[in-house]
Amino acid sequence: MKAWKRKHEWLYFALRNRKLLVGLSIILTFLLLGLIGPWINPNDPFAYVHPLGPTPPSKEYWFGTTFFGQDVFAQFVHGLRASFLVGVLGGGLGTLLGMLIGFTAGYRGGLMDEILNAFTNIVLVIPTLAVLLIIAAYLEVRSIWAECIFIGLTSWPWAARAIRAQTFSLRAREFVDLARLNGMNSYQIILHEIAPNMMSYLLLVFILQFGGAILTAATLDFIGLGPTNTISLGLMMQYSVLWGALQLEIWWWFVPPGLAITAIVGSLYSMNVGLDEVFNPKLREM
Repeated sequence: MKAWKRKHEWLYFALRNRKLLVGLSIILTFLLLGLIGPWINPNDPFAYVHPLGPTPPSKEYWFGTTFFGQDVFAQFVHGLRASFLVGVLGGGLGTLLGMLIGFTAGYRGGLMDEILNAFTNIVLVIPTLAVLLIIAAYLEVRSIWAECIFIGLTSWPWAARAIRAQTFSLRAREFVDLARLNGMNSYQIILHEIAPNMMSYLLLVFILQFGGAILTAATLDFIGLGPTNTISLGLMMQYSVLWGALQLEIWWWFVPPGLAITAIVGSLYSMNVGLDEVFNPKLREM
């Protein structure tokens, strides 16, 4: 029983951490809304459901309608799906590449480390927006999948540097030396010895990548470089600005996506701080 308590000590502190619980609750609420929203409101996000133009929130249209009579709530729930998809795929790809390069550079060291570190620095200084402008010029249709891949391919350098530094510290530990004596190769040691001891740190990296991917996607969508065949929270804000929603006081068009992006990213930050307190004994609230 005592061994179980020591092993799951983090769970005890996680259930007592308000920052983690509040952030997780907000994320799960938006996620649930994105999953069940299309069943609650089956309207097509691009369909012209109200011929009289913009109308404020009502029983029929919970978030009102746009300048063109489109259902804002339908766009909102589909936009949530797109945002979480970008966060999971774009952030996940960035984390995966950061782990692959960071672990390899940190454990192997020497020439391999210098090569991977130089490659990381090159990617780090590439002007992301300029590259996207070039790509957008040659793509007639930009999909959300392409956006996820692009964000993932450009967001990994800081994660690789952080994981590399942690791996440098762990590779000199006794349990790694023992694994070498047992005949384990480099990738087996990384997978079975080093990575498990960094699991909490890797989770924090993924959460930051998740939030960063959502923010990057919202920025690209807002300036008109996002997907052309779907709806997202960033695109909702772009359309509202293009058609003068602020000047016309159609606040229900741009406030929901803006608040959602702020709440999701803020909640992820709160979760990150909370998990840091859970996994770091010096920061725990007794």
